[in-house]
Amino acid sequence: MIKPAFLQPDDQPTIIGKVFGAPLVVKGQTGYPLLELVVWGILTWVARLKHPEWSSWKHVLAGGVASALTFASEWCHNLAHVAGANWIGKPADAIRIFWGTPLLIYYDPDDLTVTPRQHLVRALGGPVFSISMLPVTWLVTRLTRSGSLMNYLAGFALGINSIISCASLLPIPGLDGGAILRWSLVEKGRTRTQADQVIQKVNRLTGSGLAAASGIAFMHRNKGLGLGLALFAAISLAIGFDILKEHE
Repeated sequence: MIKPAFLQPDDQPTIIGKVFGAPLVVKGQTGYPLLELVVWGILTWVARLKHPEWSSWKHVLAGGVASALTFASEWCHNLAHVAGANWIGKPADAIRIFWGTPLLIYYDPDDLTVTPRQHLVRALGGPVFSISMLPVTWLVTRLTRSGSLMNYLAGFALGINSIISCASLLPIPGLDGGAILRWSLVEKGRTRTQADQVIQKVNRLTGSGLAAASGIAFMHRNKGLGLGLALFAAISLAIGFDILKEHE
């Protein structure tokens, strides 16, 4: 199975702006930010579970701001990629808004005009941003009163950026970690085919480790973490056993 392409060169999306040299586009009804509303509702429910002593309006406020922090973290992560790509003169082909989230589009992932080092710069931008947010949000959690709304939101921002940092660095093609591993190997002299073979082997090991971690999470009754780890385990194993491919 080939990973679906979210935008093709012959598509005609609506261009609504330009960011760091890349067109910002929407295509069809997926341009509506409906996902934010769904996440707002879910995070309002989470805030009610964690702080039942808060008033209803405070739960709604906490859910709304937490939702905004989630999508802001994801957008800034991706815009850091776009900034890096523009800085080296190899901008992304497009940024598609997909239900409120950004999808970076590179029509040719193997573009021969982009050097391995330039690929690495494009891949590193997002993780550098997300990791840089960890000490900032951690410091805010230490400076705010436990149980306060600000402390809750700072802790949430710390958590979401931790998740994005860890998930993005998994060695899965299509994620930053996969690109970083691939182009590091190519820069050191491996062919692209050889690098892809190494990535398959690494993903078999990574998928097995993630599956084990998922089982441990379920044993400790952490269903959310268990499901997330299981999803990444399935993707990693599918890559490792050549079931899922990024491109032909």
